Amino acid sequence: MIKVEEYEAIRRAYFVDGWSIRKINREMHHCRRTIRKALQHAEPPPYTLSKPRAAPVLGPYQAKIEQLLAENDKLPRKQRYTARKIFQEIQKQGYTGSEGSVRRYVARLREKQKKAQAYLPLEFSPGEAAQVDWGEAEAVIAGERLKVQLFVMRLNHSRARFVMAFPFQKQEAFLEGHIQAFRFFGGVPRNITYDNLKTAVFRILEGRNRQEQQAFVAFRSYYLFESRYCTPGQGHQKGGVENDVGYTRRNFLVPIPKVDSFEELNQSLQQACLQDTQRRMRGQTKPIAELWAEEKPHLLPLPDGDYRACHSRPVKANPYSQVVFETNRYSVPAQYASRQLMLRAYPFEIEILALDQIIATHPRCFGREKDILDPLHYLDLIAERPGAFEHAVPMRRWRQKWPDVYETLLEQLRTRWPEGRGVRQFLAILKLHRQYPAKQVEKAVAEALKLGAAHLDGVRLCLRQQQDHDALPAPLDLVEHPRLEGIGEQAINLSQYDNLLAGR
Repeated sequence: MIKVEEYEAIRRAYFVDGWSIRKINREMHHCRRTIRKALQHAEPPPYTLSKPRAAPVLGPYQAKIEQLLAENDKLPRKQRYTARKIFQEIQKQGYTGSEGSVRRYVARLREKQKKAQAYLPLEFSPGEAAQVDWGEAEAVIAGERLKVQLFVMRLNHSRARFVMAFPFQKQEAFLEGHIQAFRFFGGVPRNITYDNLKTAVFRILEGRNRQEQQAFVAFRSYYLFESRYCTPGQGHQKGGVENDVGYTRRNFLVPIPKVDSFEELNQSLQQACLQDTQRRMRGQTKPIAELWAEEKPHLLPLPDGDYRACHSRPVKANPYSQVVFETNRYSVPAQYASRQLMLRAYPFEIEILALDQIIATHPRCFGREKDILDPLHYLDLIAERPGAFEHAVPMRRWRQKWPDVYETLLEQLRTRWPEGRGVRQFLAILKLHRQYPAKQVEKAVAEALKLGAAHLDGVRLCLRQQQDHDALPAPLDLVEHPRLEGIGEQAINLSQYDNLLAGR
């Protein structure tokens, strides 16, 4: 096949140097037909078949293949002819060729029938619309490499985005993501577009109609936004947020973050979102931060309080003062053993209620068959049975991490009051954790040991002194009252006591 450089040489010889076609033929050894083509075109035309290639084996069956593909338009989407099924059908009619030939022919026909996708550029008014999507990424949390689910919301006008990581895509996480996004944006967008995700849509009906989850309808009623859903399989209808999911993974989570908790990870993601608002998007005249500031007044106002984004269910405490949720056991105060209670499951927290009173709060456990115990729930029960102190699971776990001064205090109390009284005294001191922060109790125990007051009253005294010291008033300014200066600083006259004794 002649090269483009040879075309150039022919054209230069004819048009610049004035050579005739005969001379070019004689000097360059090209046939006259090739020379005439070069004079008409600046480069060799692409190779094209003058007639279709012969297909002696497949040819007789091509019409049948085209017929079966045409029938696909009238068949259900999940029950259409595939290339393999077409191969099996024409085999029944005597086809002896390979399946690969059939697959290639079917692919060429489908490529011809395929319509190119065309999209419209869209523009949104401030506060008018937002998009929501989930993504997946990896992070190292507390030393363990985990898959995390990324909730992403994007404001369509300013392109400001909010990202939050969860351990799952359950409804409580879905709703909590919205709440935190509304806080971050400073308001609620009027319309939000979603996929047909199960946390919002119970059933897809005809056309654009959806039967929505009741919990999501209640949430939407609270914040008063409208929801819109993409056509199934048409994710490009919210392409902005889908691009944001990938952008977040590449820019906010590379390298893979190493954090101690989901809280730390989400703080870093929120900071990354804020920093990203300094960027100017292509086609925009202002950075994201300025457009976002212009959009905020157009968002719906936030309600006075947040919606309770939790999953509620009745539970019954077992005889060990535990309630079971998702195979994990959470403790409650011992007096609620075997009672009917209510559990609220938030994305990262568990609340347990007796009627309308919260009696226990725990971090949510994402493992299985775990015991999440608060030792304070069992102190009253252990005080009734001090012999179980050494073997009670809540106390054994607490002793592994409590301060060394607690062990010193326990040893002194046991030495002073053996046969259970010292343990009860120690448990009474531990109950102070219900009223005071752990650091204050630890400091008070250390002070009581120094003063030789290693008992409940001594620790209480040290706690009161801490509070009194914190509440000391500021010294009086006596600059304008010079006569009062020095009061309280004069030397004490002890002879007055001698006079008192003499008079007695």
